[in-house]
Amino acid sequence: MRYFYILSTIVFTARVIALPSYASLSGLSERELDAILPTLEVREPAPPPGPLEDPSAKLVNDKAHPWKPLHPGDIRGPCPGLNTLASHGYLPRNGVATPVQIINAVQEGFNMDNSVAIFATYAAHLMVGNVITDLISIGRKTWLTGPDPPPPANVGGLNAHGLFEGDASLTRGDAFFGNNHDFDEALFDQFVDFSNRFGGGFYNLTVAAELRFKRVQDSIATNPEFSFVSPRFFTAYGESVFPINFFIDGRRNDGQLDMDTARLFFQSSRMPDDFFRPNGSRGNEGLLDVVLAHPLQPGKNVGRVNSYTHDPTSADFTTPCLLYENFVNQTVKGLYPNPTGRLRKALNANLDFLWLGINRTGGCAQIFPYGRD
Repeated sequence: MRYFYILSTIVFTARVIALPSYASLSGLSERELDAILPTLEVREPAPPPGPLEDPSAKLVNDKAHPWKPLHPGDIRGPCPGLNTLASHGYLPRNGVATPVQIINAVQEGFNMDNSVAIFATYAAHLMVGNVITDLISIGRKTWLTGPDPPPPANVGGLNAHGLFEGDASLTRGDAFFGNNHDFDEALFDQFVDFSNRFGGGFYNLTVAAELRFKRVQDSIATNPEFSFVSPRFFTAYGESVFPINFFIDGRRNDGQLDMDTARLFFQSSRMPDDFFRPNGSRGNEGLLDVVLAHPLQPGKNVGRVNSYTHDPTSADFTTPCLLYENFVNQTVKGLYPNPTGRLRKALNANLDFLWLGINRTGGCAQIFPYGRD
């Protein structure tokens, strides 16, 4: 019996230590944390960068940032924006980055608003990044010869379902059906169809509103585990306006995304030739137009299809500070119930950065779930 205990301990420890440096620590047991924390190189997180000094439109598919094809081991995930920034070298091309690198990349490459970039980045990092090594993966998919191997635990990055990635994506399937990260041709066909029917061949706010509602209704009707509560309730609508705000050449101001450009970003992770970023920083412009076209309450299916039920505990667009409160007190605290030592210190630092993003726009009182250092 003692032999098997020792053997199982050795196997357990080897498995934990073998996890890559970007593997998330969220949800791990005390035993797992005790095994892996001593093996990690501690990186003190740098504070998030400020806004761009010059947020004007400029060429971003330039000589310094050419598109390059994927190499074996490169990671991509469910976000076409981050995939594109990695394939153009605004992010490390292997798909593993620090939060500061992500904020710099989305600002330089897409002219994303600083507060939006900070809040989204640190929310993702706290959920699916490694706060000790200060690294996060933009997905889990690695391009290798042969089929993609099953990932080790906690290395899903932004692919981790129910945390940052979620159901009813525009061009990725629900996790319930087995693949929430690869480009889905059938869903893109629907994207094109709705753009033809409601946008005259272009994706715009009218199309975004109709397609967002359709994707939710499809998931309600087919996915018994469909969940549309905070934070996914917010990111789904942000995802709907993201292509309009960031995938249209900055020398234009018509809000009309053509299908060739959309396919380049969504499928090929590639900017068009001679592509300019938007003129002026952008955030979630147009989001409320999409929300109000087909008002929905946050909720989920309850174990079967067509059982969508409102969740009154979830934040919605009338309660932005509740989004922050629920995220900190429920999501983060649930993933890290009793952190100590350097893990607690790293979590507190990243929670401070997260609050910087929400405080500039929402004026929400800061929450300290682990006390003040």
